[in-house]
Amino acid sequence: MAAYRGRFAPSPTGPLHAGSLVAALASWLDARAHGGAWLVRIEDVDRPRCVPGADALILDQLARCGLVPDEPPAWQSQRGAHYQAALDVLAAAGQVYPCGCTRRDIALALEARGRDKPRHGELVYPGTCRHGLHGKPARATRVRSCDANEADLVIDWEDRRLGPQRQDLTQAVGDFVLHRADGLWAYQLAVVVDDALQGITDVVRGEDLADNTPRQIHLQRLLGLPTPRYLHTPLVLGENGEKLSKQNGAAALDLAEPGRVLASLRQAAQRLGLDAVGADIPGLLQDCVARWASEWKRIHSQA
Repeated sequence: MAAYRGRFAPSPTGPLHAGSLVAALASWLDARAHGGAWLVRIEDVDRPRCVPGADALILDQLARCGLVPDEPPAWQSQRGAHYQAALDVLAAAGQVYPCGCTRRDIALALEARGRDKPRHGELVYPGTCRHGLHGKPARATRVRSCDANEADLVIDWEDRRLGPQRQDLTQAVGDFVLHRADGLWAYQLAVVVDDALQGITDVVRGEDLADNTPRQIHLQRLLGLPTPRYLHTPLVLGENGEKLSKQNGAAALDLAEPGRVLASLRQAAQRLGLDAVGADIPGLLQDCVARWASEWKRIHSQA
């Protein structure tokens, strides 16, 4: 078994909040419990949404919490050549194609088939441009999410917390975007390429990203890359019952002094089911590692 390598991969759209601290702490704890390396990757491929200086602020917040990466942080915005190389491999294998559809085009095509966009769901791409643009200009590059005979592609995978998982990728997602005509790389391709380049063996992240996993496994298989083990942690919810996030007004962590850092870490640990004790930050983290190891290292060894 390869030596454990985990990562925390925040988007620099603002400072860390209570929910993102839970994800950071969980990934750090899993790495420490297994005697492995913990990396930080700044996922800034969606440049229009990035806030100047947020990356430095996030790294400072992590350091205040005692969560310091074992290697220098990486920025996705500096890795475009790697993403292009992966896209070239997929193109040579006939697995990607140009798409000229707008969101409205997709919605109308689905409506014609009697399918509506579910609330909080995605527009499932019906493969309109799979066999040609028919005069439309290309707006994006999509990857085929079906088998060689264009039958449904079903992805089965195991989550260390959620157990056996299954998704019909064709019906739930459809052919998804890897690269936009304006030059922006899609998260799905970037994260797969980066996890492989950095030798990531274990991905620990929030449960809201669980439905991304089949797309990433599909790309890993097409590119001949290893599939990490996955553990998706419980979400921190806001008062409205929605996931706590920057988009719905989650407050930035107040880490102005050690006492507030300690309180934030203790609250994050409790969200993870760890009733940890410790009079200072190192002590609390040490107790968290021991408690995490007693629960999740055992499960990891069986995965």
